Amino acid sequence: TAGTVANASEALTEMGAKEVYACCTHGVLSGPAFERIEKSPIRELVMLNTIPLPENRPTDKITSLSIASLFAEAIERIYGDISISTLFTQRE
Repeated sequence: TAGTVANASEALTEMGAKEVYACCTHGVLSGPAFERIEKSPIRELVMLNTIPLPENRPTDKITSLSIASLFAEAIERIYGDISISTLFTQRE
C-alpha cells in the first residue's frame, strides 16, 4: 500500500533531502498506494513491470521498466540448455 516508502520519503525530507527517488523490483500497489505516492515527496518511483499498472494511473511519479527482454533471454537459454547464471552477474 506504499505506506512504508511514503513515510520514509517524509522522514528523508524532514532530514534535509532535497529530492527523494525510490525503486522496487515487484511493485504490488494496492489500496491507497497511488494516492500515498502522489501526496508524498517522492519525485519518482521506478519499478519493473512484473505486475501491470492500471492504464489510468492517478500519478505520473511512477516509471515502469520492462523486464521482457530478460525473461525472453532466460527462456531461450533454458530451452537451449544454456546456463542462465551469466544473466545475473554484474556487467561493467
